Order: sequence, then C-alpha cells, then structure tokens
Amino acid sequence: MSLASYIGCKVEVPLSDEDSNDIIIIGNCFSDESHRIAVREHQLTTPYVYEVSTDWGINISEYTNESVRNESKQKLIRLCEIMDEFLVKGDYFELYSCWVGEEDEEREGELTLQLKNFDIDKISIPEKTLVRFEK
Repeated sequence: MSLASYIGCKVEVPLSDEDSNDIIIIGNCFSDESHRIAVREHQLTTPYVYEVSTDWGINISEYTNESVRNESKQKLIRLCEIMDEFLVKGDYFELYSCWVGEEDEEREGELTLQLKNFDIDKISIPEKTLVRFEK
C-alpha cells in the first residue's frame, strides 16, 4: 500500500513537468482517476483535485518516524509556496492524505491553517486529516 496526498482547490493548477526534481510533484503517482473522484466526493469541498508528492505522501505526526516526518515538513512548506502562486486573498486549498483505496473512509481529523502563518514544528497532520490552508 502507498500513502497518497491530495490537494483540492477552486482553480486549475498545472501538472508538474515529468522531469521535475522538485520535492513536490503535482500529478499522478499512486492514485488513479477513481481515487481522485472518491477523495473529492468524500473529503474535499473543491472542484479540482490533484495528487501531490514524491514517493510518499505528507504525514506529519508523532507516529511517523523522524525521517518521514522531516521530509513531510519540507514537502508541505514547498506545497504552500507553490499554492501561494495560484491562490488569491480569501481563497484556500485543502490537503488530505490517506492510504490508496481509503479515500472514501471516515475522516479522522480537521485543521485550518493560514497559508503563510503556521509553525511547521508545532502542527500535526496524520493520515485521514483534512487540512484547509487559507490565504
């Protein structure tokens, strides 16, 4: 099984170049269209859904090992930088991570953060948590 991270937004976001070496890739990695439809219907409130990440989803929690947690923090910071380019004041994007195939299962938590005003070392984003980043 693979941990996938999805974002939802009200604007279209271009997919990453296939040759990108960025720590965050916007495009398909583990999921297929049925997974993205399920996460949009059951978790997200936005019309556009994308899988994001590289090799593993974003999971920042006390239950993940330090290496995964630190990499996830870097990915989240980079994702926020990317999304800041596409969002206007008052807009938001959502982030949801889960094991592929569990997109329609009950959510375990919710969190709202300001896009540019949160302490990465003081947040917890375990799997099945919906995070809304507001600009």
